[in-house]
Amino acid sequence: MTMHPVGRLPEEWKEILATRGERPFRTQQIFKWIHARGVLDPDLMTDLGEPLRQWLAEEGLGDAAHISNVHRSSDSTRKVLVKLADGVSIETVIIPANKTNEGDADLGAADVDAEDDGSTESDAAPRVDVSPGSGDRVTQCISTQVGCAMGCVFCASGVAGLKRNLGAHEIVAQVLLGKRVLEGREEVRNIVLMGMGEPLHNYEATSRALRLMTHPLGMNMSPRRITVSTSGLVPEIARLGEDFAGQIGLAVSLHAADDETRTRLMPINRKYPLAELMAGLRRYPLPKRRRIFIEYTLVAGKNDDLDEARKVARLLRDLPVKINLIPMNSIEASSLGAPDMDRVYAFQQVLIDQGYTCFVRKRRGDDVAAACGQLALLGAKPKVRVDRT
Repeated sequence: MTMHPVGRLPEEWKEILATRGERPFRTQQIFKWIHARGVLDPDLMTDLGEPLRQWLAEEGLGDAAHISNVHRSSDSTRKVLVKLADGVSIETVIIPANKTNEGDADLGAADVDAEDDGSTESDAAPRVDVSPGSGDRVTQCISTQVGCAMGCVFCASGVAGLKRNLGAHEIVAQVLLGKRVLEGREEVRNIVLMGMGEPLHNYEATSRALRLMTHPLGMNMSPRRITVSTSGLVPEIARLGEDFAGQIGLAVSLHAADDETRTRLMPINRKYPLAELMAGLRRYPLPKRRRIFIEYTLVAGKNDDLDEARKVARLLRDLPVKINLIPMNSIEASSLGAPDMDRVYAFQQVLIDQGYTCFVRKRRGDDVAAACGQLALLGAKPKVRVDRT
């Protein structure tokens, strides 16, 4: 399959351009136009000659996707509906930081802004860049698949099943398109691969997209400002750590502290049970003062009692982690839901008392179905209802 021009790395551009007799500096010009400036129309690349611009058009350079709708939440979160070239749609979410500077911490995306001081305060907020001229911080949540194969019962993407993987160009295109809906002084400071799909189930495209987003000639995103979320694909966690020297942030969906409960909530646990997952996390080459984010969706009557909280504390002992508690957001395919907030905070307090930094994630964008677990494949029918879990 031919690589879409947006998905090409500079060394690949250099090799292709050399066959045309182009000088090496053209590589940097083209890559910067695409990834630093977000310009995908060859006619607008004004420092390139007309023959080269025409060739780029013939190569298929152009928008890999387009925005078909933007749903704005009352809290300024924006769910962006993105239509791909084959007509299928995915969703990406723009999440402004809260005025309290807590929003990104809840997403597990701003660990680089905070010194790891061992704080266990439930309302701890990361330090942020407040230097003159810095823009308003935004986190973008992007998708890596159309649907998802993992089948987690609390996730709208998972219950519809996997339709196809995204290419690296389609993953990166979400960031390029997302910049078009930013407002005022907003700038994307953090990227979380927590949208539709399991990023590590689509490892080749995900890793290529990470290289494109972090390349100094392009977006130049710090890998420390990118977080990849996974349901626990142990071999790919190891591969991510090796390929990026642990610099990419890692968020792991845990959701239970025993295999029986976790398997009911997350079928992937049959393949990679907790003992194997915990061993994989202990091997992850985490840089000093960095921690793994543990995502824990609280489902009423399933994994929310205080004994379960104590089991979580024992399971994670000696791992450098921060814990995000996520009261389950409602989805159409299930009557499961969140416990009341008193129970959520009691669960949190158990973990704080055990010495863990533990946040309760705020609901952002749930009035436009943009909150955690609510991104869905439009028009897809759930494979099964999940009420009986």
